[in-house]
Amino acid sequence: MDTQQRRRRLLLGGMAGTLGAAAGATARPALAQSGYPTRAITIVNPFAPGSVSDAAARITAELLSEGLGQAVVVENRVGAGGLLAGRAVARAEPDGYTLLLTASSSHSGTALYKSMPFDPVNDFTHIARIGSFPSFIAVNPSLPIHSITELVEYAKKNPGKLSYGHGNNMGQIVGESLKRRTGIDIVRVGYRSNPAAVVDLIAGHIQVMMPDLNTGLSHVKSGKIRPLAVFTKARSAEMPSVPTLHETVMPGFELLPWCGLSAPANLPPSIVQRLSDVLEASMKRPAVRERFLQSGVGPFWGDHNEFKAYVVQQLENRTALIKEADIEPS
Repeated sequence: MDTQQRRRRLLLGGMAGTLGAAAGATARPALAQSGYPTRAITIVNPFAPGSVSDAAARITAELLSEGLGQAVVVENRVGAGGLLAGRAVARAEPDGYTLLLTASSSHSGTALYKSMPFDPVNDFTHIARIGSFPSFIAVNPSLPIHSITELVEYAKKNPGKLSYGHGNNMGQIVGESLKRRTGIDIVRVGYRSNPAAVVDLIAGHIQVMMPDLNTGLSHVKSGKIRPLAVFTKARSAEMPSVPTLHETVMPGFELLPWCGLSAPANLPPSIVQRLSDVLEASMKRPAVRERFLQSGVGPFWGDHNEFKAYVVQQLENRTALIKEADIEPS
């Protein structure tokens, strides 16, 4: 073999190796996608341990782990009303290994902020809507207040002397809407999560709060807090004697915090379908639905298309409520 033949063989061999490497690089994502998941998955939860969103995230993690045969862990990334968690997931790789327990606080209340670190619709792949967080207005039972009407009357006689706490921006929207519609003056106190706020409500450091069922219902049953009204137009099955804001002091008002599972934008459709299939099968099981209910989460199933449309709709609805309540963006 002469020198020219050897050079030609080496050149062809090098080209074949390069093409083979390129083909392997092309095949690897497809192989990983078809075999998804091959390692642990993380669900980022925007709120603190003990919160209702944390309960929803942990139940969802167990359901996915059971259905996918891989570990699914929950990471609590607390702060800025869910914006820190949302930003982290929006910037993650769209490979199915970083997911977000999406909540209405971060994805519906954008009008509360002067700037957003992400687009709540287009920076995510919205996989499924899985639940809601029924909530209500409550007071410390030391107050001579037994109804939402009495709260309004008391606040009008004592302007600026009552304070209300909230652990998410949905509570802020309700509190400021109540003030705007009834003309009362109560002081807003923000918390990083509802569990911290309900502790202060029980201790009397704040007098009014907007808890969800997860953080508030047990304290209602023990008599540590007193419920006055729920946010939905229909009464709550868990507290049927408690009226709604709609039927009392705020006709037409309704607000239902929600949750779902999302991922970074451009998640491959096969992974979306894989996750959706597991969750849909799980949500059909009565035992799973009951577990959500026991944790204060109203179970719901909505697929990828329904959930994305719902995020858009809720963003519009909450923006209108925020503007009506005249809440200044921060």
